[in-house]
Amino acid sequence: MVLVLKFAALWLSLGLGQGLQFNDDREEAQPLAQPSKYGSLWPLPQELSIIQSSFKLSSSSFKIVDSKQSSAGPSCNILQNAYRRYFEYMFGVARKQGVGKNGRSGPSELTELQVWITSPDSECDGHPSITSDESYELMVDQPYAVLMAPKVWGALRGLETFSQLVYEDEYGAKNINVTKIKDFPRFAHRGILLDTSRHYLPIKVILSTLETMAMNKFNVFHWHIVDDPSFPYLSRTFPNLSQQGAYHPYTHVYTPADVKMVIEFARLRGIRVIPEFDTPGHTQSWGKGQPGLLTPCYSGSQPSGSFGPVNPILNTTYDFMSQFFQEISTVFPDAYVHLGGDEVDFTCWRSNPDIQQFMVDHGFGQDYSKLESFYIQRLLDIVTTTKKGYMIWQEVFDNGVKLKPDTVVHVWIGGGSNEELSKLKADTLIHVWKGSEQQYQHEMARVTSSGYQTLLSTPWYLNRISYGQDWHDAYKADPQSFNGTEQQKKLVIGGEACMWGEYVDATNITPRLWPRASAVAERLWSNQKVTDISDAYNRLFAHRCRLVERGIPAEPLFSGHCPREYKAV
Repeated sequence: MVLVLKFAALWLSLGLGQGLQFNDDREEAQPLAQPSKYGSLWPLPQELSIIQSSFKLSSSSFKIVDSKQSSAGPSCNILQNAYRRYFEYMFGVARKQGVGKNGRSGPSELTELQVWITSPDSECDGHPSITSDESYELMVDQPYAVLMAPKVWGALRGLETFSQLVYEDEYGAKNINVTKIKDFPRFAHRGILLDTSRHYLPIKVILSTLETMAMNKFNVFHWHIVDDPSFPYLSRTFPNLSQQGAYHPYTHVYTPADVKMVIEFARLRGIRVIPEFDTPGHTQSWGKGQPGLLTPCYSGSQPSGSFGPVNPILNTTYDFMSQFFQEISTVFPDAYVHLGGDEVDFTCWRSNPDIQQFMVDHGFGQDYSKLESFYIQRLLDIVTTTKKGYMIWQEVFDNGVKLKPDTVVHVWIGGGSNEELSKLKADTLIHVWKGSEQQYQHEMARVTSSGYQTLLSTPWYLNRISYGQDWHDAYKADPQSFNGTEQQKKLVIGGEACMWGEYVDATNITPRLWPRASAVAERLWSNQKVTDISDAYNRLFAHRCRLVERGIPAEPLFSGHCPREYKAV
């Protein structure tokens, strides 16, 4: 593999220097970014060959077009939107004015990128899924560059890679080197979780996050849309849920049009939208607009005036859930919906005399986890009728609820006995999200040895911040780094970076996410052997500057500067 690029010119254009920088005694000596043999590619492709020969690109003559052999043509909105988007990324405010009117292009000029969808079904009109093919091959040479992909999803990833190969020389001219790339994601599920209940996130912020996710090749938006503090989802079936439960019924809600916009914006970037509606706990905001849904708490023999989790003993509860999740199944097209099920406080249930009697009648004794299981089992049966798969937090399987084969389970480290695991079906998907490195590695080994698929989030809770290079730990964490067989490792299908909202809103979410989430993106996309932290620093420094140039206020890695700093508008 020949990797001799004109990186001196590239790094001059990025304004990056060499050497060491010392910051008193507050921080270890940190290297300033130096040229990487891979340029600014992020995440790093699986296979690549880049040689010294380069071509110029001009905004007046360069075009992205459909190959004549492609199964996708001008009617494919996913690609046509992407062509315009990536032209703008590469050339900025330049416009395709005078195309074809400037005479012949020079012998060293690349004038065309041809996009060839090779499968008969391009999936142009579909939604991405867990089985979507995101592979692609990219060949940059004359007379034109070619991007081949079986499906549009791979073409989207290849367009991002092509845009990252374009660099400016010392004179400000756009260049690209002769390149061959064969690329595909290491993991099928590469997600970002946003919490829009603890703080409302304006639609503009969500769309900006989706845009940046695509720049990093993420493909799942896990939308933790409601929780105890607020219910911003505007339900057509039960409008009082947001009317009473949102921070404000007009300014702090997501209307059906908003939700539709988010889903379509994500689809055009190859991103799935998985909503989470967490019950029976985390539901205080639900009760404001749905009287009788929550459990009345008692102080002695009298109601205290406060309310606990969803009331699991009333038929009206399940009538409501049936209607509500029927709506959710029609609004959100993804095959999965997240049902929560975590952190249920039994105190209120224990205080309520009607629930106490229900426990006696059903032989539950004093084990309120059995009551929780009773509720969850009925909820899962309801959701099954909507033909959706479901994701749940770990306590659900801890309590021995019978789960469907396509269930996704988020595991709390240290919870869940082997006996409880044995009750799950063989293709249940378990999401490890809490604990130390040793704990989650042990948990990944234990869960996969029982035959279940897993997702990892433990090292990627990006709402937790610290001083210094805290992206290092995220970058070094590997979902398959545990003692297990190759078959066990294959059961790990990816992970999610999570941004919980207690201390995050529109003012700080973007710099807190990026480029720290980029470290997770490379771990989930690139080859397992891509672990050089120094090279990652060099490429991530340049990638962060690219995000800034594209209008994303990603926070700096360390001292230094970008040639085009963020315009704080």
